[in-house]
Amino acid sequence: MIASLSGTVAALDGASAVIEVSGVGYSLQISSRTSQALKLNSSVHIFTSLIVREDAFTLYGFLDKRELNTFELLRSVTGVGPKSALSVLGSLTVDQIGDAVSKDDDSVFRAVSGIGPKTAKLIVVSLAGKIAPVTGYQPFGNELNVSDVISALVGLGWPERTAKEGALQATKALGENSSQNELLKYALASLGATKSLGASDE
Repeated sequence: MIASLSGTVAALDGASAVIEVSGVGYSLQISSRTSQALKLNSSVHIFTSLIVREDAFTLYGFLDKRELNTFELLRSVTGVGPKSALSVLGSLTVDQIGDAVSKDDDSVFRAVSGIGPKTAKLIVVSLAGKIAPVTGYQPFGNELNVSDVISALVGLGWPERTAKEGALQATKALGENSSQNELLKYALASLGATKSLGASDE
């Protein structure tokens, strides 16, 4: 079993990376957060999870052991496959996931692309007691606002799936400390809305 790799980042393409070890390139599936942290031609140590199926052997890569362990915990939840687990880790840190689970707050998971309300609730219920919150952790501003943005978009007539995509896009574009009003304005603009929301924030 391949537990980790130490080598050079030979290729990087959003959801995947190639780590070259002693002349051999290993293709890994990675989260968007990991992709942003990696640099081409840099040395790296990656923890891995090998998933074997009838038609494929797939390696998943993680920057630290906590992220790997959280990936495995997420995969244990009914309805959460490797792709969805990576999507969660690309949108939320391990600390954010632990904080949400400890507070029985599924809203942050509902904001992740590909995670529906039922699965979001299952994640919170299934991981309760398995992942510990970090003492003193404070949620980022967008965590507190994103569920309200989704609700506002749904209230304006957008389907929930579209609302989640718009809110997630706004969060990634504007940063983690944007106000609810800023996120909502950006989401509406990205969804093609032309209705003005009034004066901008001071």
